[in-house]
Amino acid sequence: MISKADILGAKILIVDDLEPNVRLLEQMLRGAGYTGSESTMDPHEVCALHRQNNYDLILLDLLMPGLDGFQVMDGLKSIETGGYLPVLVITAQPDHKLRALQAGAKDFVSKPFDFVELKTRIHNMLEVRLLYRQLERYNRQLELMVHERTVELGESEARFRRLTDLSTDWYWEQDVLGRFTQVSGPVLEMLGRPGKDLPVETTNGEGPRWNEVERAALEENIAARRPFLDFIYSRVNVDGSLQYFQVSGEPIFDTSGCYTGYRGVGMDVTARMRPALSPA
Repeated sequence: MISKADILGAKILIVDDLEPNVRLLEQMLRGAGYTGSESTMDPHEVCALHRQNNYDLILLDLLMPGLDGFQVMDGLKSIETGGYLPVLVITAQPDHKLRALQAGAKDFVSKPFDFVELKTRIHNMLEVRLLYRQLERYNRQLELMVHERTVELGESEARFRRLTDLSTDWYWEQDVLGRFTQVSGPVLEMLGRPGKDLPVETTNGEGPRWNEVERAALEENIAARRPFLDFIYSRVNVDGSLQYFQVSGEPIFDTSGCYTGYRGVGMDVTARMRPALSPA
């Protein structure tokens, strides 16, 4: 929330080529309790001053010699890249009001001044401006948090992938309907589920022959959404060699305990199994 102290401490720039008008506005602001007002009678200084001080509000006279208020606003647009010009224009020309708003001013006040109206418009503009800046800071902090969290998640996923690569040959995840959502390695082939993108290698139209009993037990575990560890199954490849796989799987649940899918890891353990199968 924006406090009264925030508003009264806001940075305000008065721009008018007539000294009596500047003094009148300075006196009015001090009387209302504002402590951060400055002034200039040279419109050529406005952009440099705003770039340096980043004012919360600029009280801008439109009719000034050399550089009028419309030209000043054009210069301010290159500084306020977000498109918000904190400008309250001061004019004695009624036909300039619409043009000033179209040029980017947020409000206007007519000469001669109605001080109650002027103080109200200044207060309202400052409140909006400070809220706008507060929102900008919050958005920047949120973007930074999102970026940091994205980096953390990326690093965490990379670590997980590295650990998976070190401990397994392949990894998979399925959704609640059994569709594969993540696949690392030749999962579909190793599970005996070749698709169009991962065909089983064949010779003369013949593929590997799976141990159907073992395959049925594996499929039953997955279909029943049961966790299992180090299940070993095998197949005879087209060249007659025997190949063994070891797989572990577990169901996935969300924080409310609802089933959301299944995941598993596996590896080729043929080399490990051969010594155990060799005759003594």
